[in-house]
Amino acid sequence: VQLVETGGGLVVAGWSLRLSCAAAGILFSFYDRGWYRQAPGKERELVASISVGGGTNYADSVKGRFTISRDNASKNVCLQMISLKHEDTAVYYCRAERRQPQFLYWGQGTLVTVSE
Repeated sequence: VQLVETGGGLVVAGWSLRLSCAAAGILFSFYDRGWYRQAPGKERELVASISVGGGTNYADSVKGRFTISRDNASKNVCLQMISLKHEDTAVYYCRAERRQPQFLYWGQGTLVTVSE
């Protein structure tokens, strides 16, 4: 099983980025997907999630700025980020979770740096 994130980088505050996570080795449509992030010195936190059925959930800090989407055909999950802020700086991780049977996978992370 492999989750590979792409799209991170260095941007100026106010700019946009789009992260993608490609999945291999899992039955993509059976997995809830999510994006998490971890800033230096802080715990990993949920940014956004999308269920098997397409239901979404966002951290309050990103509501209205970030959009999560999934494409079962291509096995990709994306995170569109607009109006980026310095406090969005973190390593962003892709996650795939299946509840029955229970499986949990993480990507290796991609760094997003937002300069002020």
